[in-house]
Amino acid sequence: MEKISVHDKTFKPYIPNSIIEEAIKQVADKLNRDFFGCEDVPILLCILNGAIMFTSELMKHLRFNCQLVCTKLSSYRGTETTGEVKMDMNLTADVKGRRVIIVEDIIDSGTTIVAIQKILRERGALKTYICTMLFKEEAYKADEKIDYCAMKIKDRFILGFGLDYDELGRNLPDIWMLDSQD
Repeated sequence: MEKISVHDKTFKPYIPNSIIEEAIKQVADKLNRDFFGCEDVPILLCILNGAIMFTSELMKHLRFNCQLVCTKLSSYRGTETTGEVKMDMNLTADVKGRRVIIVEDIIDSGTTIVAIQKILRERGALKTYICTMLFKEEAYKADEKIDYCAMKIKDRFILGFGLDYDELGRNLPDIWMLDSQD
């Protein structure tokens, strides 16, 4: 694959779609082992906009009843995190007394995870689980346990498969890394 340009940056290939899809199937298998046959209906909480592709692919492989709920949080401007999490869209359903599987595209510092966990506790969620497509373990500063992780990656700026650079690149089936990084 060749390099691509998005806005003012150049990106090089990083993770091909075939590897992403296989990792998602493996996470779905773990979720199926833990939730198949459960009496309640857990909530899959898709953190928009980034986790929409991951959530969609993940749901195709789940073998237990679940309810899809969405919210939109933001903490990035360009290629940098602001360190502050803003709720751009409220939860689309009540989580009180429910088990909630938070579905994230990527976890780096953990700022967003801490914020959504706090919101869910305040709204009465029974129990929460964290499921992420990508985890930047070396950048993670939070204490919340990551329950389900498709892939661990280095602390690099990436886009594709739902991840964006100033709202572009989400539609790419592969994941691309900023060219100036190794």
